[in-house]
Amino acid sequence: MTPGEMAEVREDLEAFAAEMFGAFTRADQRRWGQAYVRGLLLDGRRKSVEPMAARLGEDGNRQALAHFVTTSPWDPAHVRARLPWRMQDAIAPTALIIDDTGFLKDGDASACVSRQYTGTAGKVTNCQVGVSLHLARDHASAPVDWRLFLPASWDAASAKADPDKVARRTRCGIPADLGHVEKWQLALDMIDETRSWGVHVPLAVADAGYGDAAAFRLGLQQRGLHYVVGISTTLSAHPGEARPFTPAYNGTGRPPVAKYPDKPRSVKELAIAAGPKAAKPVSWREGSRPGRARSGFKRMYSRFVALRIRPAGREVRDATEGAELAECWLLAEWPAKEAEPVQFWLSDLPADTPLTTLVRTAKLRWRIEHDYREMKQALGLAHFEGRTFGGWHHHVTLVSLAHAFCTLRRLNTAPKDTAPA
Repeated sequence: MTPGEMAEVREDLEAFAAEMFGAFTRADQRRWGQAYVRGLLLDGRRKSVEPMAARLGEDGNRQALAHFVTTSPWDPAHVRARLPWRMQDAIAPTALIIDDTGFLKDGDASACVSRQYTGTAGKVTNCQVGVSLHLARDHASAPVDWRLFLPASWDAASAKADPDKVARRTRCGIPADLGHVEKWQLALDMIDETRSWGVHVPLAVADAGYGDAAAFRLGLQQRGLHYVVGISTTLSAHPGEARPFTPAYNGTGRPPVAKYPDKPRSVKELAIAAGPKAAKPVSWREGSRPGRARSGFKRMYSRFVALRIRPAGREVRDATEGAELAECWLLAEWPAKEAEPVQFWLSDLPADTPLTTLVRTAKLRWRIEHDYREMKQALGLAHFEGRTFGGWHHHVTLVSLAHAFCTLRRLNTAPKDTAPA
């Protein structure tokens, strides 16, 4: 925002900040929290403390802003607990979307930084990785919870512990009882936390980094959540019509147990066996290119195969009572010009779910990519220069507030028959 635009919305921003920072008992925390969010919203290439302070005028106290975001002892969970309540009413979310994003780093002094893979760079590189949970529907979304991933090299109890990184834990303010936890478990922890705040959305969406983990899918089911998650081509399954059988007992040894007659196949093999004629055309939303849709933009379109399958694997079998594995949807995108499917999803939505619903839900994940892009390009998500664990969580929480304020303004000013991004 330009200073002029900020002046026009200043009153609304102060009211929003007062609501979000209502848990703060100290006036100075409320003041610097509102100033920090305002600094994130103002135009500028860098959204670290020093350049923001230079743009904030009377609130441009660099030392106070740095103290507030880095070392002030406020609990970000108390702020985040208020955010989903506000955004749930505004968005009416149909799904929780879970993903992670990288924060590239040159040095090794920041909390939880390590050489690890991040989709931000598309490779293994030196970075932090943050896992986030977003409330979403087709026209809007909002990040409402975050976790900074702690690699095994930072965990003294891990066989992969790096002594130098373990020694930096105290300087980085990493809680002594915090150990390495897989990203999918962090996602389940955030779902539990948002539920403790009174936010209940019955569907989760995630990419293959989470969908490939059977424990994640089982965790969602245990919480009563349906899911549509990306999966790798190698995930194994039986066809939906397959049934276990019990071989005849010959009277010696242990009685045979029921099992499937054929070995499971990869989801890619199952989709290819269905053939390209099984692929049906589906249009799921309007894109950003000019077109003939009502909004003036071209609609997103492709071809999809939907099959009923029974996911296999040791974890799935161990969690299944009896011999018969649960039936799920396999969704595969198979564009007309491709020789084989290009993307796969697994879903436990009911068997009568329409193909269009499956596709639109799977493709809803674009909302989280939109959120990351907006937060990084316009709101300084990756500009935090502090090194502490608590400071990182403070910063991403404040960026989420700035993002939510922008989303609320778009929703309030958009025509009723349009769907703002």
